[in-house]
Amino acid sequence: MSAGRRGQGGAFAVVLALLAALVVYMGASNIDRSLRAARAEGEPGTFTASRLDCVQHPGHESCTCYGSYVPDAGGAERSDIYLYGRDRETCPIGEPAEAIDIGAASRVYGPEGSNEWVMTAGVILVGLVIGGWALRPWWPRRRREAS
Repeated sequence: MSAGRRGQGGAFAVVLALLAALVVYMGASNIDRSLRAARAEGEPGTFTASRLDCVQHPGHESCTCYGSYVPDAGGAERSDIYLYGRDRETCPIGEPAEAIDIGAASRVYGPEGSNEWVMTAGVILVGLVIGGWALRPWWPRRRREAS
């Protein structure tokens, strides 16, 4: 890069900064739900598993526990949703389990909460780092004193 071009950012930097802002926005819009899930704050109820779908990956297995949820306070039963964070051992088919509805459309959480906030924080951090890197051509630079 030439000395005359060093002080200004190009179109790539602008697009990258806008993309980073979008990533931060998407992560930030999920903060409330991630914190409610971490603290298991929501409407308590009962989840009953009806099926378990598992996929084998090299080194581990990933399972999704599908079933229905009924709120303790009464209300409509929600079906074909999943209980977050369950595996083969913690998803007994046909057995009721405590669950918390935090308002997510397709899932409920166990009373122990969730670690989803880690991913949300990671997305925001990545967006901030990319945005900072993209905007570095516009940062004020200190001039070196001639000795």
